Amino acid sequence: MIPLTLAEVASATGGRLDAGADPAVRVTGPVVTDSREIGPGGLFVARQGEAQDGHDFASAAVSAGAVAVLAARPVGVPAVVVDDTEAAFGRLARAVVDRLPSLTVVGVTGSSGKTTTKDLLAHVLEPLGPLVAPPGSYNSEVGVPLTVTRVDGDTRTLVVEMGARGPGHIAYLCGIAPPRVGLVLNVGSAHLGEFGNRETIARTKAELVEALPPADSGGVAVLNADDPVVRRMAEQTSAQVVMVGESVHADVRAEDVAVDDGGRASFQLVTADGTAQVSLRLVGEHQVSNALAVAAAALALGMPLPDVAARLSSALPRSRWRMEVTERPDGVTVVNDAYNANPESMRAALKTLVSLRRGEPGAEAGRTWAVLGEMRELGESSVAEHDAIGRLAVRLNVSRLVAVGDGARAIHQGATLEGSWDGESEWVPDVDAALALLRAELRPGDVVLVKSSRDSGLRFLGERLVEDK
Repeated sequence: MIPLTLAEVASATGGRLDAGADPAVRVTGPVVTDSREIGPGGLFVARQGEAQDGHDFASAAVSAGAVAVLAARPVGVPAVVVDDTEAAFGRLARAVVDRLPSLTVVGVTGSSGKTTTKDLLAHVLEPLGPLVAPPGSYNSEVGVPLTVTRVDGDTRTLVVEMGARGPGHIAYLCGIAPPRVGLVLNVGSAHLGEFGNRETIARTKAELVEALPPADSGGVAVLNADDPVVRRMAEQTSAQVVMVGESVHADVRAEDVAVDDGGRASFQLVTADGTAQVSLRLVGEHQVSNALAVAAAALALGMPLPDVAARLSSALPRSRWRMEVTERPDGVTVVNDAYNANPESMRAALKTLVSLRRGEPGAEAGRTWAVLGEMRELGESSVAEHDAIGRLAVRLNVSRLVAVGDGARAIHQGATLEGSWDGESEWVPDVDAALALLRAELRPGDVVLVKSSRDSGLRFLGERLVEDK
């Protein structure tokens, strides 16, 4: 973080110094919410969690090098005491941004693909100068300030992933890190149980483009032209609008899309400034849409088209459990995509699995396995959406379907009703049962997709499969 005195921290957060906190002492180290991550000169943000209260670790944080604690009550060590640590942390992050007028903030939202696109942005935009992007999925009211406070005086670009669990959340995050460029990837069914309907999801995602500065001040909205809900967001922003996709509405377009045997897509990147060939190293045809959004943002920020194409073509996965492909020594391929799941990302993953099939469908040495867990937070549509995924697996001719856990029963039910016969689809109660089944039946040449929402725990199943020889 840029160095701030404790007096400046107190001013930014609306807090007061307590327990001998020296107003002249500067925060020069990391700002963290986990006391185990504190370093010399850092600031520890004490949060009240569901399982633990960060205030209980205030002394340990100071002993480990923190100059003070951002706390909601006195903690017996130097602190900046505020009414609400989460809200104060957001105000502190905004104060950091305000001190860097040359900083360009690029915001990313969407129902799926946010983290992969954020990682791709970080790779492509690095030539523009020092850049900060969040690790993993730091896209919440806490994750965004954690990302923002990593910038320093040399940072030129800040990439911010913006998630939401309800209306107003993205607007709040934009208040912390006001974006100049905003990317809206898609509007799907993720968190439908919390939002209630897709219209509310769309209105919430549109908060990003509504927060952009007007076109004559450099604001740029990158919108998915292939998603009609996102395309209509052009009416909700005064920023310059750049449409991306494969449709005729797209300003930055993909033509001649092809997918190789490894599931990696290549295409002609078509822009107003010319065309360039892109060959992605990321797995899945759905990555084309993410790459187009990144290309549009990079071009808007002044990168030459050949450089954009080259950077897109050299990017590798950065975040765990997202289309993480591992070739085992015994010839089994494991695709661990179990960090998160919603109907849209589940469909994309199944199509990618089929593209990775070795040999002809049904061949002994070319079986595809879809090991699927529950998609969380789908509300009243949960059973229907899970049922539809099971049916799709059958229509795509996936060799074997394994539904894991009570929440995934409807996947097996849908496959059965669609026409799956005994042995093609089965339900198992938990990860251990799934692992035992796979260990008994996997053969060289098989490709296994592991996919579920994070809290369903299948990403750990993927890791255990990778560890098997």
